[in-house]
Amino acid sequence: MQHKPASTGVKIHDIIQQRWSPRAFDANKLVSHKDLLALLEAARWAPSCFNDQPWRFVVCDKAIDEASWQNALTVMVEKNRLWARNAPVLILAVAMENFNHNGQPNRWAMYDTGAASVSLCFQATALGLIVHQMGGFDAEKAREVFNLPGDCKPMAMMAVGYQADVDVLDVGFKDAELAARFRIALNERFYSGKWGKGIEY
Repeated sequence: MQHKPASTGVKIHDIIQQRWSPRAFDANKLVSHKDLLALLEAARWAPSCFNDQPWRFVVCDKAIDEASWQNALTVMVEKNRLWARNAPVLILAVAMENFNHNGQPNRWAMYDTGAASVSLCFQATALGLIVHQMGGFDAEKAREVFNLPGDCKPMAMMAVGYQADVDVLDVGFKDAELAARFRIALNERFYSGKWGKGIEY
């Protein structure tokens, strides 16, 4: 298995340091319903504006409903299907565009859905699972195959499962799987008091 902990400038929690986005999934190792519910419960307790909880997750577990899992696979771009086909669970993350309490536009819905999604990812890491989120999918096709309502925005597809050896991947993906992780320097993305003034560290 490939372990790629983040090389951080300051100490962070192990769960955050260990979380990454592999593409090598073990097609023969299923995710238990108990563990899957734990991921969703973690997402459920994410913060949201007005506690509106604008996220919706369409969970497609191949072991329970292969037809829905196939639907999820078909909405992905071909490049993502090449590796995501080994993930036993595929999840569509959706943001509802209007507030529940007054029907007005919720401009924080996408932000909050992202918070729920990362909570899911951290819980997966804690359970020894992996999650790979992807933007490479056809949102309009997702609307059709999952019968989504009009007042929502499909945000991301997520592949969930257990990590496999890198050799399960096609050659084109192996280099990315083995490459070192990196992030832009802290002071180039985080500012102190005003735009562009990098935080000191």
